[in-house]
Amino acid sequence: MHAKVKPLVPKESQNSTVQSVRANYRAEFISANYKGWRHLAMTLLLGLGIIALCVYWLDSPTALEWLTVPITFLYSNFAEWAGHKYAMHRPVKGLGFMYKRHSLQHHRFFTEDHMQIDNTTDFKAVLLPVGIVGAFLVAFFIPVGVFLTWLFSLNVALLLIITGMAYYLSYELIHLSYHLKQDHWVHRIPGYTRFARLHTTHHDHRIMAHKNFNITYPIADWLLGTWDRR
Repeated sequence: MHAKVKPLVPKESQNSTVQSVRANYRAEFISANYKGWRHLAMTLLLGLGIIALCVYWLDSPTALEWLTVPITFLYSNFAEWAGHKYAMHRPVKGLGFMYKRHSLQHHRFFTEDHMQIDNTTDFKAVLLPVGIVGAFLVAFFIPVGVFLTWLFSLNVALLLIITGMAYYLSYELIHLSYHLKQDHWVHRIPGYTRFARLHTTHHDHRIMAHKNFNITYPIADWLLGTWDRR
């Protein structure tokens, strides 16, 4: 079996192309008053605020109700895999904005050989819009929560929201960490480099629509045969 061979493109040409893409993206999509740390802080404050409110409302969950946590975690992992594999890498009717933002923008801004941000302004090319948290709440968590409250209990609904929101925040933080500079302290966490490499491999344009769709924990990738450990 023959190994994959990368096209011989001069490093200078690659650097020039990526920097040109980044300059165009910043000019078109990043306003002068955008602050990357503010974007991250708002996402965390909103998400953690929702989690804290739900924890406050919890009322002595039973052992059976606690099963909501692992079930929601696994559901979230497979949902992440499916959303990334399909809506983010294939044009889906009604979800074209996800394909455009991810495949046409994020994957051109960050390539396998150019994964690091240049400065915190580049957070805009990694983090999802803050409004996504509110959209998840209105479109998914509230209706599903109401249904689960009716079917099981309020505790089950609250545990689903807590776990789902915690998973979303971990997705944002882990994804951002993969694009931080090599001298950042996260790169010194034991085992971190192995997971980061999975995401770097995903940014190889030849396989990005076929491998390593779990940005967080590669459970679905492993089970569904899309895990590439190069």
